[in-house]
Amino acid sequence: MRVIIETDYAAMSRKAAGIIAKEIRSKPNAVLGLATGSTPLGVYHELVRMHEKENLDFSGVRTFNLDEYYRLRPDHPESYHTFMFKNLFDGINVNPANVSIPDGMAADIGLFCESYERRIKDAGGVDIQLLGIGRDGHIGFNEPGSSLGSRTRLKTLTEETIRDNARFFDNEGEVPHFAVTMGVGTILDAKKLLMLASGSNKARAVRDAIEGPVSAQVTASVLQLHPNVMVVLDEEAASMLSRSAYYIYVERMAEKFEAEAGT
Repeated sequence: MRVIIETDYAAMSRKAAGIIAKEIRSKPNAVLGLATGSTPLGVYHELVRMHEKENLDFSGVRTFNLDEYYRLRPDHPESYHTFMFKNLFDGINVNPANVSIPDGMAADIGLFCESYERRIKDAGGVDIQLLGIGRDGHIGFNEPGSSLGSRTRLKTLTEETIRDNARFFDNEGEVPHFAVTMGVGTILDAKKLLMLASGSNKARAVRDAIEGPVSAQVTASVLQLHPNVMVVLDEEAASMLSRSAYYIYVERMAEKFEAEAGT
């Protein structure tokens, strides 16, 4: 696991966007797994800037989103469908036919989830999966106690997640109590994982995910089992890590090695 600690949210966002851009430039038909929420906003804004100013080409890219609220229409202002088009897709040249977002309005959620898994597989799998982390250590909507082998499914949200997401709605009562989400096992199938965290309120979850035991109670801890993981943090999110000095040293050595190797 490569842990990259940046000074602040802006630097964290630029670093993560650069990692995604490198993936796209090396593989123009890359399959991206995308996340929502406040944390990746800076990344998406930077990717839009790179498309406009640096000709970053998304025309061959395919995308699969992690999750969507259950029974929230795609045109609802707080749906993740609306979020993605507003903050990323409308600003880049991605082909809408290559965009996949879970359908919370599907008549048969079980069948939809099976088809979503097949579509990811038929696309060749996700090349790089972007992730945030909840305050309780969840990834996607895989709340504490989720099976570490779970696949795309309908998931009940915890009261803490509902409270955390209430800031996006007029009141807590409007927040859906269920979501369609990629499972932990689905996430682990991605070739690369890129997790972001910002702010002191995520510090405990980050510590437990990176340095704690692998546990279904902290689903992000399963990243420890994946062979190709990058975690990009700002200093506040990294503040509870016991080995932060080592991570900084390793990153400095990695940058030196890459510069010398010309990669």
